[in-house]
Amino acid sequence: MNEVLNQLITESSQALTLMDIILNFITSAAIGVFIYISYRVSHTGAAYSERFNISLVMLTLVTTLVMSVIGNNIALSLGMVGALSIVRFRTAIKDPRDTAYIFWSIAVGICCGVSDYIIAGIGSVVIFLFLILFGFAVDNERILIVLKVEKDKLEDVNNYIDGIFNNKAITRAQNTIGSKEYAEVIYEVSEKLVKKAKKRGLNETLLTSLDKQEGVALVNIIKQTDEVTQ
Repeated sequence: MNEVLNQLITESSQALTLMDIILNFITSAAIGVFIYISYRVSHTGAAYSERFNISLVMLTLVTTLVMSVIGNNIALSLGMVGALSIVRFRTAIKDPRDTAYIFWSIAVGICCGVSDYIIAGIGSVVIFLFLILFGFAVDNERILIVLKVEKDKLEDVNNYIDGIFNNKAITRAQNTIGSKEYAEVIYEVSEKLVKKAKKRGLNETLLTSLDKQEGVALVNIIKQTDEVTQ
């Protein structure tokens, strides 16, 4: 048993020829460019990063390089895992889908590094089609409505907010500001609720409608998003 384990650890795979290495990198680069185009086409956020997109192509090539070196050599693969375990990435992910693109690039690099071009090609096409179908989904953004209201009109304003949003607006905060005659109220609604309010007869913009309410001295509307910008 020990002899078999020693043989597996010390045994190296058949060395790649120069043509194999060139073909691995050409295929890896081609699919990497495909990933680049896919990310650029399907990205819907405001903070598109060209450098991150280029790094996806580089990640594919680097993974191919690592896999070409490792091959089926168990000892070398264990050493490579130990060396890479000290690397820590601190890059902030702006979009949760960016993580999927990183794993896609790594997977393509692994496939090309072991010359499994068919798996890399078919897998990339399937992933791309999936992204086309679901990649343009837009988050239901949260909207904060910040109002400065006269205290004696606060109940009327609350009733108006409940009426246009069908009692689904969430009161996040109530504060007294400056003189004791006014209060600051923060409501949270979704973009979908605002669209429904317009369908139910809100002919004006939300800002104009709230500004016309008696007792409202100031209106701020803030859109919240989970996207991290640079």
